[in-house]
Amino acid sequence: MAEDKTFTQAEMDSIIEGRLARERQKYADYDDLKEKAGKYDEYQAQSKTELQKEKEKSDALQAKLDKLEKEGTVRQVREKVSKDTNVPVELLTGEDEDTCKKQAEAILKFAKPKSYPRTRENKEKVTEHHEADDAMREFAHQIFGKGD
Repeated sequence: MAEDKTFTQAEMDSIIEGRLARERQKYADYDDLKEKAGKYDEYQAQSKTELQKEKEKSDALQAKLDKLEKEGTVRQVREKVSKDTNVPVELLTGEDEDTCKKQAEAILKFAKPKSYPRTRENKEKVTEHHEADDAMREFAHQIFGKGD
């Protein structure tokens, strides 16, 4: 049977240092490869033909034009629905007519109060008398001089 060998700290340091050196050797040319890859990418960018460059410009401009056309169409739809429903155009966020109409209906339903202050459900005239109202009437008469 083989005996277990014991190592001193110096021997262990030497073994570990040797392994680290071999590992570093594997990646010694990493910086060179990285630099070469960067130069290759630069070369590729420079070697594009004028046609490729112009096509890229054309695609970018077409995308911009499509975006502007869509924004114009959406704006027109919102303005139409706003005009039809009397809902401010700023409150509409939909991108098609159906969505905008549904939003406008919801806004109108929310904005319409169920009852007005100082009114009754059966539409009777409110005839309550308050002393504070009399004081305000007197004050208004003094200021504006009306009613005398």
